[in-house]
Amino acid sequence: MEEWKKRGKGVLLCLVIALPAWFLGKLLPVVGGPVFAILAGMALALVWKDKSGVQPGVSYVSKKVLQAAVVLLGFGMNLTEVLARGKQSLPIILSTISVSLLIAFVLCKGMHIPGKTATLVGVGSSICGGSAIAATAPVIDADDEEIAQSISVIFLFNIVAALIFPALGALLGLSNEGFGLFAGTAINDTSSVTAAATAWDGIHGSNTLDAAAIVKMTRTLAIIPITLVLAFVRTRKASSRDGTKVDMKKIFPFFVLFFVLASVVTTVFHLPAAVTGPLKELSKFFIVMAMAAIGLNTDLVKLVKTGGKPIFMGFCCWVGIAGVSLLLQRLLGVL
Repeated sequence: MEEWKKRGKGVLLCLVIALPAWFLGKLLPVVGGPVFAILAGMALALVWKDKSGVQPGVSYVSKKVLQAAVVLLGFGMNLTEVLARGKQSLPIILSTISVSLLIAFVLCKGMHIPGKTATLVGVGSSICGGSAIAATAPVIDADDEEIAQSISVIFLFNIVAALIFPALGALLGLSNEGFGLFAGTAINDTSSVTAAATAWDGIHGSNTLDAAAIVKMTRTLAIIPITLVLAFVRTRKASSRDGTKVDMKKIFPFFVLFFVLASVVTTVFHLPAAVTGPLKELSKFFIVMAMAAIGLNTDLVKLVKTGGKPIFMGFCCWVGIAGVSLLLQRLLGVL
């Protein structure tokens, strides 16, 4: 009870920021609630210097509520449906993820970009934007400024992709199936995939939205192996650096196991949309709350000064993913 007294003000503040950001995100899905929340948090942090009274709650939201959002995300994953309909896109998904992570690794070394920021930008670009960053950040012990940096980069290219991909797809002569694969594999965040596919359907009178969403959900499953590998790598590095055995239990991403469990429950018990729908919405709202908290803990001036290299990395990952997606579709005869 005493802990909640300490956290209450900070949790309430994040909620107050998240509510209007959530509704703004509904009005402008191409931008999304998380972006509005993180910008509002950073703007408030510029003028509010002494946040000691709310800091315990803000820290709690930026970590624990973020992990809860990932767990709830699992209830939207019917594994049977995702794997049945998404398996044809697996070669493209695996290739785009590999290329993005490779680009992030090369640029991290070549441009001396901080490793945690590079990791978050790499997984955010290749897997599922903010959700992947939410899952990965606790595993690599990223701080709020590193999370804010990567979220800003990812959502910048989400917006650009949602706006230009329908026109680009038409220019390239993509079929409806081809555009569904293109949007599902080359756009980072679900809201932007939905925006781009909806725009395409409006122009062409097609129904690519369902196909793009399935491809996107299949990509989301990559959260599981990526986070487990990163946890293992972090353990090995810590052991090598300190010369002592690190307790895997302390850094193992158990919330990812709960994500898997939630997906299994949805799959085995065939949970209806009336149940999974509200849980998915709650997951999205928790991410908005967490982004508000992260914004409150972020120095906007520092973020702008150090943002050039991560933005360039995000651009390279984005171009690499889009190029590989189109190339493999051409080779596989989908286009």
